[in-house]
Amino acid sequence: MRPLRYSINVTLDGCCDHRAGIPDEELHRHAAESIARADALLFGRVTYQMMEDAWRAPWRPGTMPEWMESFARTIDTAKKYVVSSSLDRVDWNAELVRGDLETSVRELKQESGNGLFTGGVHLPMALAELGLIDEYEFVVHPRLVGHGPSLFAGLSKPLDLELVDRLEYGSGAVAMRYEPRR
Repeated sequence: MRPLRYSINVTLDGCCDHRAGIPDEELHRHAAESIARADALLFGRVTYQMMEDAWRAPWRPGTMPEWMESFARTIDTAKKYVVSSSLDRVDWNAELVRGDLETSVRELKQESGNGLFTGGVHLPMALAELGLIDEYEFVVHPRLVGHGPSLFAGLSKPLDLELVDRLEYGSGAVAMRYEPRR
């Protein structure tokens, strides 16, 4: 069974708005490596459309640094599954996931491979409620923004996690990886 890994950037005050973080080469390299070690990405509609708008090729030459282009190439070429009841079709190397979320994701996890990667806010909340996430990574940026969406607001019950890895970056960001306590 392949694991489902979740990763999100978050500020010290809990904001997970993608515009609130401090992007740099080191963090983009880390994100590209995380995505590259997955067989496919699992996104909800909002995250899929946001990522497609930002990272789908072709890019205008010189519009982003080379290290950002490397991240863009990684996400652009990745296989994607999109959970959505409102989209009629997807492309960008993507396939719609329909029906019961738990059944559909369990079937994807049953396939052989290195794992699935998910990001965003709403879909991961539903996946956490179903106990389907095998690894959580929070990349905490040393910034306070005072606004924005927060993670797991409304979770029906506490989810205890165990720290399994921690990486510090030159920017002061810290990536912490957790697994659910079983």
